[in-house]
Amino acid sequence: MKPRALLLLPFLAAFVCASDTQTNNSANDNNRQRSIWDEPVRFSTKSKDSCTMVVSGAGDYTRLRVSCKGPSQGQTAGRSYYCDFRGKPNLCRAYSLNPRHYFTQMMWELRKLSHACQGAKIYRPPMCKKHPEDVQMTFLSAWPRTAISKPSKPVEEPLRKPAAPAQSKPATTQKPLRPQPVKPHPGKVPQTRRTTPKPAKTSARPTELPESKASRMASEYCWKSFQGICSYVLGWFHN
Repeated sequence: MKPRALLLLPFLAAFVCASDTQTNNSANDNNRQRSIWDEPVRFSTKSKDSCTMVVSGAGDYTRLRVSCKGPSQGQTAGRSYYCDFRGKPNLCRAYSLNPRHYFTQMMWELRKLSHACQGAKIYRPPMCKKHPEDVQMTFLSAWPRTAISKPSKPVEEPLRKPAAPAQSKPATTQKPLRPQPVKPHPGKVPQTRRTTPKPAKTSARPTELPESKASRMASEYCWKSFQGICSYVLGWFHN
């Protein structure tokens, strides 16, 4: 019996060592899972917002929520916001070896911002930078969705000058045509027509004799009742 027991001792020792190694590996895996799934990554932004990064599983994707709270100002509570990312970083071998360092590298980019949810839409940590976009953490949603933006001032259109009325051209007045002098033919003397003025027609009017002479003759040779007619006739015959 003793020789058989001695032969079985090496096999028993090897079995115990293998079981111890498996137990240690499972414990390390549990610690690694606990470090990324249970212990969030904490950081502060440029504007002193306290943020945490919590990783969870969502089917084939890995989901990341970044929650932040700003410092309170007196009696006013600080702002609160969060944003979600998702991707498949498990397809990256470096992530499988050290997943916490993957999100630590992402945290280095988030802490440079004043608002952790207003950064890049896709984060590519250096350890998995060469992988496609499906592997990287891509922005999914955020709350609050959008910040209230100030209304933009309406663009003032430049004042247009009123169009000047079309100036009508003044009507061109035709200049009177000047009579062109007739050029005389060589060897011929131009004849000028002479117009003789016609004498004005004069009507002969009887000149009356002096009233004293006609009346004297009428009083001598005519009756008293015909003296006026006689004086007129005498004057006419005298002419």
